[in-house]
Amino acid sequence: MYRIRFHGRGGQGMKTAGRILGAAFFQEGFEVQDAPRYGAERRGAPIFAYVRAARAPINERGVIRQPDLVVVADDTLVPVPAAGVLAGVSEQTVLLIDSFDAPDVWRRRLNFPGPILILPAAEDVEDRAERRYVGAACAAAAARLVGVIPWPALAAAVRDELPGFNPAILQKNLDKAWDAYEQMAAHAGLVQERPAMPADVQQSPNWVELPFEDARFATPAIYAAATSVNVKTGLWRTLRPVIDYDRCNRCWWVCSTFCPDGAISVDPDGAPHIDYDHCKGCLVCVAQCPPHAIAAAPEHLAAAEEQP
Repeated sequence: MYRIRFHGRGGQGMKTAGRILGAAFFQEGFEVQDAPRYGAERRGAPIFAYVRAARAPINERGVIRQPDLVVVADDTLVPVPAAGVLAGVSEQTVLLIDSFDAPDVWRRRLNFPGPILILPAAEDVEDRAERRYVGAACAAAAARLVGVIPWPALAAAVRDELPGFNPAILQKNLDKAWDAYEQMAAHAGLVQERPAMPADVQQSPNWVELPFEDARFATPAIYAAATSVNVKTGLWRTLRPVIDYDRCNRCWWVCSTFCPDGAISVDPDGAPHIDYDHCKGCLVCVAQCPPHAIAAAPEHLAAAEEQP
C-alpha cells in the first residue's frame, strides 16, 4: 500500500492534489482513499490531504500516521508544529518540499533520516502568492515518485478533476504537472509500497484528556464575553488587504459590512481601518470594494514595510 500526505495552506490546492493523484491511481487499477483534513477553514491556514492506494481492498481508516511520501507545497509550514508535516516520518519516508533551498540545507535544518527531494518553483518569483498551479505540480511529482502512474493516466486525472476550467487554465495546469513529472524522472519508483499494518500494532491516537469540571467552573470560561479579542486570527494570514485612501470614496458601509470577522472599523470621517490582529486575510473586502481601493499584498512584504 502507498500512503501519501500533502501539506499546504488553504487556497494552494492540496485537496485538489489529493484528488488528482487518487484519480490517477484509480485509473491504473488501484483501490483508493483520498480525503482532505482542515483545521480552520481559512485562506492561508495549514491543511493536509492524504491518499492511500493498494491493489487489494483498503481496511485502514483515518489520517495517515506513518507516510511513505510527504509532499510539502509551502516550506514555511515545515517548522510549524501544529501543521504536523513531520508527524510519523521514518527513514523509509520520502520528503518532497516545494522550495528554493537545496536538499542539504533542509537536511541540516531537520536532521531528517530519509530521502529529501526538492521540487523547485516553476516560476522564478520570490513571492509565494504568485506561484500558481502548485497543486497539480505536487500531484504530478508524487505520481512520478511512486513509479506506477504513467503520464496519460495522470493527464486524464487532471482533466477529470478540473471540470469547467477554461482551456487555457486547464492547459496551464497540465504544463505545470508535466514539468514536475519530468523533474522527478530521475527518482521514479523511489517511494515503495509497504504492507498493510495489522490493527493490533497500530499506534493509538494522541488523545487529549479533558478533566471533568463542575459547570460553575467550566461555563464562565466557555461563555465569558469579549474573549475572542485574545485570539490573533491574523496569524493565519498570507495575503493582507491594503487600503489605498486616495481611491477610497468613503462609502463606509461596504467593506465593514462584508468583513466576516468585523475586522474593519470606520472612523467618523467614513474612512475604513483594518484590524490586522484579527484580519484573517480572506480578501472578501478586496472583492467587494466598489472603487477597487483595497488590494491584496503578500504578508511578508507588507509587514516588512511597516518596520521602522
